[in-house]
Amino acid sequence: MALHLTHVGTATLLIEIDGVRLLTDPAFDPPGATYGFGWGTRSRRLAGPALPAAALGPIDAVLLSHDQHADNLDGAGRALLPSVATVITTRAAARRLGHPGAIGLAPFAATRVGPLRITATPARHGPACSRPVVGPVIGFVIEGPGLAGPLYLSGDTVWFRGVAEVARRWRVDTAVLHLGGVGFRTTGPIRYTFDAAGAITAARALAARAIVPVHYDGWTHFREGAADARRALAATELADRVAWLTPGARTAV
Repeated sequence: MALHLTHVGTATLLIEIDGVRLLTDPAFDPPGATYGFGWGTRSRRLAGPALPAAALGPIDAVLLSHDQHADNLDGAGRALLPSVATVITTRAAARRLGHPGAIGLAPFAATRVGPLRITATPARHGPACSRPVVGPVIGFVIEGPGLAGPLYLSGDTVWFRGVAEVARRWRVDTAVLHLGGVGFRTTGPIRYTFDAAGAITAARALAARAIVPVHYDGWTHFREGAADARRALAATELADRVAWLTPGARTAV
């Protein structure tokens, strides 16, 4: 197995699989700015990326779960896209980006990057019926040589039947889960990504060998930080399967 992950920050992850280099949800702006997330919701970036985009080297493809929120694609991330031949994303984002190599996928549709098969997976960025407000999101399953088994990237989602369907269709080896329990003052207790409880439910269903949390700090809209998530996961039978990445450090998983 030749899988290496480098957590740049939030949902930005460099994935290296036998020489193929993929980048997820590129966000490289410096801290301090406040961004609108639609319908009166706002969030301020508290921490910058662990590595600048220029330090990453060549990228074969960007896997973009969605383009409508700045913690997944910001100004500096958009500036990076023209240097990458392929951007795999939602169908709506592919239309909006205007990138010549943009590939928009519906859930369970697939494409290839070199020897790797990349399948879009369902994601629901909030409660039932929230899609008209938050917009479409996808996750990804990556399969191919160099992997011990499928690599699942949840994208920004809560637990719902679409994630359960991923668990039914694939025997996932490594699951990268977007945590943070995202919420906003204007929307009260509603959560828009996994909190620890949701991640535990997903991880148990997926039965993955390795669970890799990302997307849990650096912004004011995260309602559950890394410390709380660590404690919750450490108290379960999943504890020895959780791999917390050191930001900026290339890690074999």
